[in-house]
Amino acid sequence: MVQSHGHSKVNGTVVLSLLLLSACSPPAARRPVEARTAGDGAERITLESTIVRPGIEVLLEDSMALIRGRRVGLVTNLAAVDREGVSTITRLRSAGVNLVALFGPEHGLLGTAAPGEKVASTVDSALNIPIYSLYGKAMGPTPEMLAGVDILLVDLPDVGARYFTYITTTIEVMKAAGPLGVPVVILDRPNPLGGTMQGNILDTAYASPVGPIAIPMRFGLTLGEEAALARSDLNIQAELRVVPAAGWRREVTFEATGLLFRPPSPNLKDVDALFHYPGTCLFEGTALSVGRGTDIPFHVVGAPWLDTTAVLRRIRNADLPGVAFEGTRFTPLNPGDGKFPKTSVLGIRLRIVDRGTYNPTVTAVHLLAVIRAVHPELIRIGGSFDRLAGGPTLREALLRGESPRKIVAAWQPGLAAYRERVAPFLIYP
Repeated sequence: MVQSHGHSKVNGTVVLSLLLLSACSPPAARRPVEARTAGDGAERITLESTIVRPGIEVLLEDSMALIRGRRVGLVTNLAAVDREGVSTITRLRSAGVNLVALFGPEHGLLGTAAPGEKVASTVDSALNIPIYSLYGKAMGPTPEMLAGVDILLVDLPDVGARYFTYITTTIEVMKAAGPLGVPVVILDRPNPLGGTMQGNILDTAYASPVGPIAIPMRFGLTLGEEAALARSDLNIQAELRVVPAAGWRREVTFEATGLLFRPPSPNLKDVDALFHYPGTCLFEGTALSVGRGTDIPFHVVGAPWLDTTAVLRRIRNADLPGVAFEGTRFTPLNPGDGKFPKTSVLGIRLRIVDRGTYNPTVTAVHLLAVIRAVHPELIRIGGSFDRLAGGPTLREALLRGESPRKIVAAWQPGLAAYRERVAPFLIYP
């Protein structure tokens, strides 16, 4: 049982309080659910599920006073749905909320635009309200866009990896709304990867839209927590409130929430892809494909020249927990990254065997080191690699031939400091 009890304040961020029961109280209600596994969705598994209510449900059931009588703008896409698969847009309209403007992040309101593709602003013909793109000419709302807005809601299905740009969009929203006195309210959602924190910490000298603040590759926060951290780190003068996801705990990953999965972008097609993404996304900064233009992006890495026999022998010897490796072939069709279109690619497929022990960031470093050892002239670590890796340190260590275990060991002090730094911003137990 979860009860609403006013609000509390954390470092200037108002958190609408959902007092979770203490350790001595009965645990949150749990129920068995069927959750789709990776692949074509035909296979299903039964999990014990915590009943979780996303922020949109909490807002409408417990906190309508926040938006009653106000002109509401909404930053979202159609992957933001309630427990029944109904979009936040539909939920707000059905509740009689005065929704006056929509704002779409990267991939657009529909979530179907290609990575990096600029999206134009348009009008929702059914609602007769503007749909402003925050991934086109402007990366944040302009004063003209906010002229008729009293409060901004943000409901974005973030994926738990540093490279995904929804936190950047949220930062730009706060920067734009603050000077105009428009409050920002995050309708929070569980981090689909849970609260585990892994990978290196971004060097802020290399901050970019795919890494705007000093967080690890797998950062372990919800969007509401991350927005509060960013507001503090960047000294953004904006009123920020977070409507939490009721019933969620940090050890709970997506499939155990009972919530429905909707792809947040065209190349994150299933929950396993989300788990791989903090690691295999690094290969975007190499000559290898990550499977864009196939049904399994981020499950694979490959190139027509890859010696899969040699790579598999070495990577299996690393004895990495929670993951298995197998050789495969794939043919990218219209890949957004332009890598090997309509070409048969030799690849390595990663299969998760235990999410609890799988560390995608450590796995990626081992795989990068192995492929560089087998193909030192062909892997070509460069391009966007430093932006994704949060600076040049990882690239330089790989090019020096440092062992993956030494590279990863060097991350630990930064991760420990990060865990301490974010503790005041954590909403969930």
